[in-house]
Amino acid sequence: MRFINPIPFVRDIDHSREFYEKIVGLTVREDFGNFVLFEGGFAIHEGRSLERTVWRTEFGSDEPYGLRNLLLYFEHEDVDAAFARIAPHVDLIHPVERQAWGQRVFRFSDLDGHAVEIGEPQVLESPIDPENP
Repeated sequence: MRFINPIPFVRDIDHSREFYEKIVGLTVREDFGNFVLFEGGFAIHEGRSLERTVWRTEFGSDEPYGLRNLLLYFEHEDVDAAFARIAPHVDLIHPVERQAWGQRVFRFSDLDGHAVEIGEPQVLESPIDPENP
């Protein structure tokens, strides 16, 4: 078994696609209407239809999907350039900061309140082998 990717629920698939495409800078690989897959494996799904698919019902709640219990993590070779491009268009959680483990990151909320982190690539001391974790 192998992990593929998280799929955050979003309220407005068109606005969320535009956000991740134009603001964050991801490239759409496939657009199935209520499900959008980006290059690199990240995906979003229109919430109401995914509620019907998974739970066979719509919850009909106005509660936001992003409930501060999930962090969507991306890496960018130039975190300062990514920050300069993205920060004016988002609700920042914090600007670029060096974390306790040495990595520089910034965080913001997407349109549904999901926390998004953009960090510089980390060099792992012992790389993870997907065939032998």
